[in-house]
Amino acid sequence: MIEERYELAIARIQSIKCENTVREPYREYFVKMAEFAEMIHKLREELIGGVYQRADAEHLKAWNHMLYQDMIPENYETSYANPDYAAAELGEVYGKMLGFLYAELRGAIPYVYEGKTEYLDILFELLIEIYNLFEGEEPEPDTIKDVLYWYASDYCDVFVADRIREQICPEESFAADMIMNSDLRDEKYLYQFGEYIGENELGTARYLATLPEETIQKMADVYTEGYRMGFVNTGKDLSKKSVVNIRYTLGFELVIKKAIENFEKMGLRPVIYRAAVSALTKRQHRKIGYYGAIANKQYEYDHKDDQSIFLDKKFVERKLEVIQTTYEHYKEEAARFAGPACMETFGEKPFEPVPKETACKLSEKQEELSLNYDSRQSQLTNAYIPGDERSFTIIAYPVPEIGSQYEEIFEEIIRINTLDAATYEKVQQTLIDALDQGEYVHILGGNGNRTDLKVQLCRLQDPQKETIFENCVADVNIPVGEVFTSPVLEGTNGVLHVSKVYLNDLQYRDLEITFANGMIADYTCKNFERELENKEYIHDTVLYKHPTLPLGEFAIGTNTTAYVAAKKYGIEDKMPILIAEKMGPHFAVGDTCYSWSEDIKVYNPNGKEIVARDNSVSILRKEDVSKAYFHCHTDITIPYEELKRISVVTASGEEIILLENGRFVLAGTEILNEPLKKMDK
Repeated sequence: MIEERYELAIARIQSIKCENTVREPYREYFVKMAEFAEMIHKLREELIGGVYQRADAEHLKAWNHMLYQDMIPENYETSYANPDYAAAELGEVYGKMLGFLYAELRGAIPYVYEGKTEYLDILFELLIEIYNLFEGEEPEPDTIKDVLYWYASDYCDVFVADRIREQICPEESFAADMIMNSDLRDEKYLYQFGEYIGENELGTARYLATLPEETIQKMADVYTEGYRMGFVNTGKDLSKKSVVNIRYTLGFELVIKKAIENFEKMGLRPVIYRAAVSALTKRQHRKIGYYGAIANKQYEYDHKDDQSIFLDKKFVERKLEVIQTTYEHYKEEAARFAGPACMETFGEKPFEPVPKETACKLSEKQEELSLNYDSRQSQLTNAYIPGDERSFTIIAYPVPEIGSQYEEIFEEIIRINTLDAATYEKVQQTLIDALDQGEYVHILGGNGNRTDLKVQLCRLQDPQKETIFENCVADVNIPVGEVFTSPVLEGTNGVLHVSKVYLNDLQYRDLEITFANGMIADYTCKNFERELENKEYIHDTVLYKHPTLPLGEFAIGTNTTAYVAAKKYGIEDKMPILIAEKMGPHFAVGDTCYSWSEDIKVYNPNGKEIVARDNSVSILRKEDVSKAYFHCHTDITIPYEELKRISVVTASGEEIILLENGRFVLAGTEILNEPLKKMDK
């Protein structure tokens, strides 16, 4: 029946170009959409017939270009995906809704590669329904909105349910099958995923293909062993689990294949799901899952709030109902889910978005609904996949865009990711011994940095058995190099400032956050001329639309080797937060590092229990879990060169200086300055 519906839909769409029942300027829009649908149909025929799979590289590249040509920056100014162009051509009201339709239709690209005919049929029937409304007189905007709303509501049980199933059930993993059954030494395999393939993906695959087998194995081993040690170090039982979620960027398949083999030896099968492409399942512009190149980051940013078209209380309840029903159906599979293993990339040119008044935007009421949904959805997930039973790991590697010294930088990152943990464990324990004496830590910026912040510390009841800071020695969080804690919010006051930082794929200039009793009281940056735009930018992408967030983590990064490498190659602004957070003190706004597992006892290598796992917000979970978590954790690092001093102040007023003028001065930590001395020469 689905096949019949599909054939009827594509036949109807093919007739659109010959009809004159829709007046301009809308007819041109619908012709464009019909041409896109026809292109998808032609691709589907090639895929079904095996023509595409047997094609040469040039044919595959041509297809990749055709599918994404409307999105690339040089063509975006005259694309209906661009809110400004859509508003100018179709009017602001129609432009937003038809722009949303355009963005949804683009989901047909991955759907056709995965053979999801039902999904194609749903999208094509939606296009036809909207087209029919425009035949004759212009329809009322509310009529169009109703159609889009019922599309989202009616098919929630398809898109959302399938999304959950593919996150926890390894039986049908399109990507895993592709990785395990393709010739990964032939770069043509990249075009079989249905993602945009750029020079970074091609360059990464080509470079990895030149590396010795033992190097590929070493990269996979560090990645999977970090994951395993995450369970060991927190006393979680990995034997109860059977599924691991692998998240990565295309190009690293040689390493991922070895990782899959390693995980299988641990008794774990992979789920490798694609980053969401529908507004029904996406979380703004963020990529969670596997993906290829991002054809246009401005496009992703422009459509981050497309759910405003249909988001209301009724839809939220509908979506949550689907989530719970699906989890209940797959509760055994959910219970065996071990958590994500993430391989991230870095090195792309930092992106600063252009805010557009014509783009969809959530109303205040919708923002509240969105936050409410995030809270309840997180609670549902934790009910079926308990946070105190799962773990994770994250590692990162550069892409060719990082510069002409890419291969040299890649080798350096492999070295950084495998630094001797024992050496860092000893030095970091020296820092912790000093920090454990403190009442608060005072962080003071220098060289133009305006940071002046006092971070309150947990009080120890039994210093012989307890500690405040965790000695992080590269298990889940690779590479090695930090000590961290959950600060006491009350009494944590002051200003955090950093001249330039790259967070969640976005760049911020002169980011400044003011804390009052551990909560964000004010914020600004210098990305845009208008202060309102600066505040909205931070509100949307750092605070995740929350009115405020707590300081969930304070840490001191000790990986001076990574810092020197970043300076040597001039890639400080391109380093991922995973490595950047080890290159100076960092401050995470949002949840603590122990969210959803605060009651699990955690110990440092010296046997002391880390007791600073909660703060006055997270402890509210015992009364009302919806007030305890914010579902975000964003690290902001001050580089060493912007530091004047970090000191621990004891209850008696004694000041123990840890770092001064960007150098470690505490006795027993001087070895951390050795890489810095080489840089000074």
